[in-house]
Amino acid sequence: KQNKTKTFSSSSLLSVFQPGEELMPKDASGKVILETVDLRDTWEALEKCKDAGLTKSIGVSNFNHKQLEMILHKPGLKYKPVCNQVECHPYLNQSKLLEFCKSKDIVLVAYSALGSQKDPNWVEKDSPVLLEEPILHAIAKKHNRNPGQVALRYQLQRGVVVLAKSFNEKRIKENFQVFDFDLTPEDMKAIDGLNRNFRLFKLPFAVDHPYYPFSEEY
Repeated sequence: KQNKTKTFSSSSLLSVFQPGEELMPKDASGKVILETVDLRDTWEALEKCKDAGLTKSIGVSNFNHKQLEMILHKPGLKYKPVCNQVECHPYLNQSKLLEFCKSKDIVLVAYSALGSQKDPNWVEKDSPVLLEEPILHAIAKKHNRNPGQVALRYQLQRGVVVLAKSFNEKRIKENFQVFDFDLTPEDMKAIDGLNRNFRLFKLPFAVDHPYYPFSEEY
């Protein structure tokens, strides 16, 4: 949520993700330009934004547990991250990272909770399609829902905040219809069993970055 006036802009949440006007700035050879600013310095700048009243909360994205610890142990830390937004779905359920975040009172926010539509710019073409998963279909049939609603409900019952994007009015409405049914413990266990630590968005352009987050187990 964002409020704007002629000279002032405020936000409910600022999160370390992809700053700048260009999503993927590149040099003359076409290589993505990577920033190497210390994460603690970036966090301190966000703390100043909060102190200035520019945002109510500050958070991070794609941080592994060691990077979160780096922020939490930063000398002079004023505010800890309220959330960590990461890829999270039944094929990558982030159970260890979720447990860690809960222990630090940090909310885990799931992006790509419904998988991906196989954007060739981001996702490998042979990636599995979550919404075609037979187990999700079976559970959905039992509850008279669709697989997407089951995948979203799964996250909510784990205490994960879910982001689900759609430009289809029908699907947007369906994505909100996840608060009036519960998955059974057996359902949850079956969906947990789908985990294969499969990451759709590997960010290959950043593999050589000193803060590449996916080298750690969680």
